[in-house]
Amino acid sequence: MDYEQTLLGLLPGGSRRTPGLKELLSAASAYLPPEHVERIREAAEFGAEAHRGQKRKTGEPYIAHPVAAAEVLANLRLDADTIVAAILHDVIEDTPIAKEDLATRFGQTVADIVDGVTKLDQIQFKSREEAQAESFRKMLLAMVRDLRVILVKLADRLHNMRTIEGMAPPRRRAIARETLDIYAPLAERLGLYAMKLELEDLGFHALYPRRYKVIEKALKRARGNQKEFLTRISENISTALAKAGIEADVEAREKHLYSIYRKMQRKRTSLSEIVDVYGLRVIVESVDHCYRALGVVHGSYRPMPGRFKDYIAIPRVNGYQSLHTTLFGPNGQPIEAQIRTRDMHRVSESGIAAHWKYKSGEASAGHEQARAREWLSNLISMQEAGSSEEFLESVRLDLFPDKVYVFTPKGKILRLPRGATVVDFAYAVHTDVGNRCVAAKIDRRLAPLRTQLRNGQTVEVVTAPGAIPNPSWVNFVVTAKARAAIRQYLKGLRRSEAIELGQRLVNQSLAEFDLSLTDISETALAATAGELGMSDADELFEKVGLGERLAPLIARRLGPAAPSTAAPGSAEAGESAPAPLAIAGTEGLLVSYARCCFPVPGDPILAYLSSGRGIIVHREDCANVDDYRKHPEKWISVTWAEQTARMFGCELRVEVQNRMGVLAAVASAIAGTETNIDHVELEERDTDTSVLIFEVRVRDRQHLASVMRVIRRMPDVLRLSRTLAVKTRDD
Repeated sequence: MDYEQTLLGLLPGGSRRTPGLKELLSAASAYLPPEHVERIREAAEFGAEAHRGQKRKTGEPYIAHPVAAAEVLANLRLDADTIVAAILHDVIEDTPIAKEDLATRFGQTVADIVDGVTKLDQIQFKSREEAQAESFRKMLLAMVRDLRVILVKLADRLHNMRTIEGMAPPRRRAIARETLDIYAPLAERLGLYAMKLELEDLGFHALYPRRYKVIEKALKRARGNQKEFLTRISENISTALAKAGIEADVEAREKHLYSIYRKMQRKRTSLSEIVDVYGLRVIVESVDHCYRALGVVHGSYRPMPGRFKDYIAIPRVNGYQSLHTTLFGPNGQPIEAQIRTRDMHRVSESGIAAHWKYKSGEASAGHEQARAREWLSNLISMQEAGSSEEFLESVRLDLFPDKVYVFTPKGKILRLPRGATVVDFAYAVHTDVGNRCVAAKIDRRLAPLRTQLRNGQTVEVVTAPGAIPNPSWVNFVVTAKARAAIRQYLKGLRRSEAIELGQRLVNQSLAEFDLSLTDISETALAATAGELGMSDADELFEKVGLGERLAPLIARRLGPAAPSTAAPGSAEAGESAPAPLAIAGTEGLLVSYARCCFPVPGDPILAYLSSGRGIIVHREDCANVDDYRKHPEKWISVTWAEQTARMFGCELRVEVQNRMGVLAAVASAIAGTETNIDHVELEERDTDTSVLIFEVRVRDRQHLASVMRVIRRMPDVLRLSRTLAVKTRDD
């Protein structure tokens, strides 16, 4: 069969699952001028030729898939460029045709949309997960330039899900999981509710076919009674609205299987307990009629307290607007009702696509596109947060519907995910506000930065010019923007600290040759960096600071050849050992203190250079030191600086007699020495004694000694010691 017959063969074979060219051209002809419809036919012929001989897993000619995806978009009444791009969306990936060829034949806009959808198969990735994440990153960043990229991708995924039975079961489950985790929430975020619901049900059926069939069978049994029940309620509400002079369409709607399944999971209930599987939708002419209709509905059936939501006054982030209420029906059975205008209903079904419909050859922008672009603009900063997998996880977390609405002091409403904290709010206001926040007021009362926000609260952020993000914030923020901004800041901070530490380490090693970095020319530094495959001296020092390059070896490249084979840093052959590296506690992220032995200023210490983490400081009597002696080249001679500028953690083991209030008494005694307690743990307990482990913050060994003296004087304290290090790898 030649390509012309293959193309025309799609005409009689069209179906809902795989619409053919006839269905596509019919849908396009309903709103596009003839010359645009002809352009779509031309694209279909071009695609059929490009994909000649290729088959899908279902056995159909490959061209059937892109034509079916294009028909999805034609039903949304999108412009001709989007439909042509949908027909050609696999041409660059699966055929020898290049992007430039598409641009020449169909225009640069079509070529750019196709390129945005194309996967990155030509790049080698470490894993399939990384390849998928990188492909998703590219697609989302292309969306920033043109939102039609995601519309084509969603149509592509929808048809793939309609025909997924051709895939092997493991692959089918993986695609279904990705659809439920990424593409259905993405469709919802963009307001494409009809597409979102179909993607969810198709994904549910592919991922859990048995669960799907059980719920479907149970709903069929209950459908007869429910429909008769809802018909009576619909008639009652229609009559009441007509008496009030409100023109409205009242229709019953059946909840989708996946939403019922999610509700069963969320509420941990059985299917028999999920009674509200049907609901009502009231569509009126104006916003005024929405609120008047709400009064009529509440007058007809008693509303359920706490279940009313006004998404008209405060729309969802994707532009969705509607009034939601739950009513007590006959016999107390709950009925969910939605009240909206016809325009709101149109947007609820097709989201941003409702504002991309063909109009005088132009794509008309609306509020939904503006909201979508506002969200997508954050992707640029998100994608700098780390690896492709981290980016994908950030976007996944940011896709779910907003649940918390809070106010700025000036009355502006911010929408945040459930569980959002004050820090999330600060970054939502502006990245600089988040980076410099030090405190916050919630409803005019001071509150910790990690406080989770609730609906209706007014939040005021207090900032300070010299403040910087705290690394621990990453552990409790929930928005992708906040997480990406914190990681990006710390990444830059970590790099600057690594460069500074690397310079100090190289200087220390150069002292072996009676040299310092001031004696080394910039040309020599650049040449050494180039020889080691690095772009400049800063990258060289960064690698040294991170422990990925050894400072003694770099020093030997920069200095004269060593006169003996003695180990770097030794005092053999008449050379003096370099001065130890002074530790002041201000080195930041690249110097850490081992939690197996908790060194404090005044303790004899050693330091180990750990790849990727920098320097880890241990006490000389730490039980783990012996494990590291197998790598003497990674040990660094260190000492405490005369002045230290931070508090250091230390663990104390206190054995006490059992009596009521002894823990509070010991804690009070420690606090009386102006010492903070970070953590308390009850390690063991018998009839007469208990062992308490306190992690305290001290300035130095002298401060620690004063704390221990106070504890020892207590009558209930039997024994006191610093925690002994146990054998464990700290790096």
